[in-house]
Amino acid sequence: MEKVLIIEDDISLRTILEKFLQKNGFEVISTDRGKAGLEIITSQHIDFVLLDLRLPDSNGIEILQSIKKLHSHVSVIMMTFYDDVRSAVTAIKSGARDYLTKPINPEELLSLLKPIQAVKKAVEINKSEFVQGKNEKFAGVLEHARLVAPTMLSVLITGESGTGKEELAKYIHTNSQRKQKDFITVDCGSISEELFGSEFFGHMKGSFTGAVYDKPGLLESANGGTLFLDELGNLTYENQIKLLRVLQEKKVKRIGSNKEIDLDIRLIAATNEEIVLSVQKEKFREDLYHRLNEFKIHVPALRERPEDLNELINHFIAKSNSEFGKHVKQLSESGLAVLAQYAFPGNIRELKNIVRRAVLLATSETIEKDQLPQEIFNTRTLAVDTVDLKSLQEQQERDAIIKALKKTGNNKSEAARILNIDRKTLYNKLKLYQLE
Repeated sequence: MEKVLIIEDDISLRTILEKFLQKNGFEVISTDRGKAGLEIITSQHIDFVLLDLRLPDSNGIEILQSIKKLHSHVSVIMMTFYDDVRSAVTAIKSGARDYLTKPINPEELLSLLKPIQAVKKAVEINKSEFVQGKNEKFAGVLEHARLVAPTMLSVLITGESGTGKEELAKYIHTNSQRKQKDFITVDCGSISEELFGSEFFGHMKGSFTGAVYDKPGLLESANGGTLFLDELGNLTYENQIKLLRVLQEKKVKRIGSNKEIDLDIRLIAATNEEIVLSVQKEKFREDLYHRLNEFKIHVPALRERPEDLNELINHFIAKSNSEFGKHVKQLSESGLAVLAQYAFPGNIRELKNIVRRAVLLATSETIEKDQLPQEIFNTRTLAVDTVDLKSLQEQQERDAIIKALKKTGNNKSEAARILNIDRKTLYNKLKLYQLE
């Protein structure tokens, strides 16, 4: 859940914004003082800040500058009265994502926050946090990533969901000559056909109904840096054409503008689908595929890295200890034996969630077997000598989808959220497993 900090001294406005954002799925913290807001940002993770330009104890511009200096990943939206728009422009130049004029239109605020949710500025990866392990396949993956990183080649990363494709993309970016520039992530499955142009190319104020402000697109935001296209297979055919044209011309125009912007972008894309089949079936453009597939890296599934399981578990125990303030040291031998026999259809992401939950439940320095989730005991386990791994994964995926649909009363959007996939991927799997 995204966390928003509201720094606003008008209690009525603050209360309205709190309720509206909570209703729309945000976690909200608020304060009426700028300095208190800085302390909150320092002490806990904040995704977005709604910052009043004029505060009782400080100047909003100064608070903004402090936020961007100390916590550059935080997106800030300024709030100001109409007659003080000049100061808001100054705020934009100081690093604010955008600004809103009072009285605040809640829907306009939501329209600003949604595109921000699709964009993640890269945080420099601490190599000690990137678990390399001992597996030869994964060592080859990292070696290929290291070799391609300094080049300008576009990279296509393939692999099952949860294998760490985005982390590998960040690894490539932070080892490239563009590491000082932005790493922009876009989930291709979360952007609708109607919003594609506005999200990718940007728009000018007044260019269409609802365009209440100038907005740079994802391509413009990634200029000079790296654009990571996640869930590539979810791009519609029409949007593939639009994207290919821009990539070939290396220029983009915001909707409603005649000004062309030169593009200098490194492209990394990822997909958990067999995109070659989509190309063969003419569902994905072959020319775009070759434009993005100048260098291909396949990330192995977790079940193909058994020798790395223990190191990954310890890594996630350490991270969970930090998150929850616990002091767990290890997983019991019986617990490790259970996980060693589990197929992990959700791969590293699933392992992380299992360990995180177990650390929270742990009552001593050791995670016991009964603190692991019950569903992993109820699922067919991995017998390497006798089981078809692909069939096993498909059966576990099918079972997980049936369980999620049953839990949500066949609400596919909610089921997709529980399964941590987008709706299009869910629909594809429903068709694949004949569950429609």
